[in-house]
Amino acid sequence: MSKVFMDRDFLLKNDFAKKLYHEYVEGEPIFDYHNHLSPRDIAEHRCFHDLTELWLETDHYKWRAMRANGISEDLVTGNAPAYQKFLAWASVVPKLIGSPLYHWTHLELQRYFGITDVLSPATAEDIWSRTSEMMKGDGFDTVSLLTKMNVRVLCTTDDPADTLEWHKKISEDDTIPFRVFPSFRPDKYLGSDPEAEKRLCEKYGTDDLLEAFSKALDHFCANGCIVSDHGFGLFEYGKDPVLTERLDFLGKQYAERGIAMQLHFGAIRNTVPSLKAGFGPDAGADSVGFTTDSSCIAAFLGKLEGEGSLPRTVLYDLDPSDNAMLSTMAGNFAPKVQFGAAWWFNDHLRGITRQLDELMETNALACSVGMLTDSRSFTSFPRHEYFRRILCARLSELVENGEYPEDIAAVGSIVKDVCYGNAERFFLKH
Repeated sequence: MSKVFMDRDFLLKNDFAKKLYHEYVEGEPIFDYHNHLSPRDIAEHRCFHDLTELWLETDHYKWRAMRANGISEDLVTGNAPAYQKFLAWASVVPKLIGSPLYHWTHLELQRYFGITDVLSPATAEDIWSRTSEMMKGDGFDTVSLLTKMNVRVLCTTDDPADTLEWHKKISEDDTIPFRVFPSFRPDKYLGSDPEAEKRLCEKYGTDDLLEAFSKALDHFCANGCIVSDHGFGLFEYGKDPVLTERLDFLGKQYAERGIAMQLHFGAIRNTVPSLKAGFGPDAGADSVGFTTDSSCIAAFLGKLEGEGSLPRTVLYDLDPSDNAMLSTMAGNFAPKVQFGAAWWFNDHLRGITRQLDELMETNALACSVGMLTDSRSFTSFPRHEYFRRILCARLSELVENGEYPEDIAAVGSIVKDVCYGNAERFFLKH
């Protein structure tokens, strides 16, 4: 007998998993400490009018799937009419068997619109009409969408040269019931973009980039910054003297200011020249890159720790073959250092399960800071639900196999911490 498609107990295979999810984490708030949402869209309470605006305007996950299925670029990032773009996406969805995109699409239809129909070319016109009609009413502006998902804290991703004007407006808006903090993202100032470095120095009236960093961090902290973020294709700490000097300085600054440091390893970005020329960066032409050199990570964290300047840190890999290395590296410097969530190309059933297993086997899952969206989409927050269901399902397997006692209170406490409590304590600790 076939299962009901993505019903209330989606992915929850036994009674313990169902009880664990529904009674302990289904209603937990969300602390999304890494995403790429637009603070301007939040500050302006931007309203959405159709599913193309809501789903396809910024989501490079969907763009990649459309290209893989032969959809022309005009219907992906081009100037085709909104409805035609949506029809193109609807034609792709039935082909995405086993993809997290298939699950996310239907979770979003269910959670935001109450629609349990399966999206396909046959249902596309009806779903478009029904959702467009709903979006004429209240509840489909950015603030309402985030509130609906019980978001408590968001950390956006922001250039050190940013004025943070939109964050200021958000903090002054009493109608926004959640907190939005900027994240300090200095990638382009670590030796790869001299023109950007010059502009940052000019902004802060200095010829010294490190002084400019310090002044920029003053500005970010004054506007609520609690976390920084860094992305590396190849992490060459100790090999590149410019990078090494700047990371040493930043790490100490973060520790002094109580800012957590996120390090994302292994992404090769913007690999298709025609897409970058026509659309710009972040068009969805990125890949899993190099296996990270563990000695470079150990040297960086070790130097900071030896000097008493190691900030709270989260390590992420894009190559899952680095899971054991990063999990054990984080364990070396626990509790200040965490092995972060299954990120980007690992954000799926197998990848999340693999990351959870690594934490259980070589680190401490109960101390994990849980999940994030890493998304530009305001309807991406059911990804937290997806993670929570997978977490509950995996832990219930251990109970079912006799590997852990059937103690719902003990396991429930763990999942509540992993899904929200640990992140709140880790990132808001000063």
